[in-house]
Amino acid sequence: MPRVTSADVARESGVSRTTVSYVLNAKAGVVITEATRRRVLEAAERLGYTPSAAARALRSGRSDLVLCVLPDWTVGPVIDTLIDHLTTSLAEHGLSVLVHSGRGSRPLAELWRAVTPCAVLGLSPFAEAEARAMRQAGILVVGTALDEDPHPETFAVPQGAIGRLQAEFLAARGHRVLAYAAPGDDRLAAFADRRLAGVRLGCDALGMPAPLVEPVELSVGSASAAVARWRAGDQPVTAVAAYNDEVALAVLAGVRAHGLRVPQDVAVIGVDDIPAARLAAPALTTVWQAIDAQAQYLADSVVAALAGGDLPVRPDDVFHVVERDST
Repeated sequence: MPRVTSADVARESGVSRTTVSYVLNAKAGVVITEATRRRVLEAAERLGYTPSAAARALRSGRSDLVLCVLPDWTVGPVIDTLIDHLTTSLAEHGLSVLVHSGRGSRPLAELWRAVTPCAVLGLSPFAEAEARAMRQAGILVVGTALDEDPHPETFAVPQGAIGRLQAEFLAARGHRVLAYAAPGDDRLAAFADRRLAGVRLGCDALGMPAPLVEPVELSVGSASAAVARWRAGDQPVTAVAAYNDEVALAVLAGVRAHGLRVPQDVAVIGVDDIPAARLAAPALTTVWQAIDAQAQYLADSVVAALAGGDLPVRPDDVFHVVERDST
């Protein structure tokens, strides 16, 4: 079905396209009778007319579209929560979110030039040349980083600090031999490597041996094999820092498969505090991340920048341990 245009509205209402444009765009300083205005609006509604986003962008100087770029990561509860909160917050300000996955070979520049967003949000840092090109095109660039970042519009949750907190928490409960349950998906290496480095730093600072690292798929068989290797030898592992809650839940299943008890034989801590963490048996200790606060900060940064205001205040509490029965 062909798209309804302003020309169709003009024919239907019996007025000129110029008059239709004045009415539909609420043009100031133009005298139009109430009867004519009503006739145009009724014709537009009858035909199902919606203004072109591209034309709207040309008139206003910017679109109402925010492009959210996802790297080639697996999408789970955390990303779902962030996007849901971000979309809801921006919608309150009349902004729509287009989510783009970084998978595939198409250059990002092709996309942002085609859709002309008012802002681009990155869930990982953009290449400097890419960010510079977008800014030069008048597009606001806002993003997140996995480490501390010098750009004021970037929200950073240092992943290494999360791993170190896991190690310190387990050590404070008397554990001296730790393991690290890494994810089985290589696409998560950017997060996992930083968190593992933090666990290693925490162990080293406390005079403990380096953690024993095993990849753990989300299956009982994979987790059981990892637990067998961790428990072998003269100094068996007594606590596991997992990459995230999903991996930690797999570790719980692997520990049970060996007839071991949690936390008496093996303690387990995850990251993210997903809903399933509270329903695990035993309930999972985890490191909560401020996903809602991160999404709100990004949304507020976009709105403030578009309005020419100051950047919002960064939240202070971006992660902390939620202690439950698994430790």
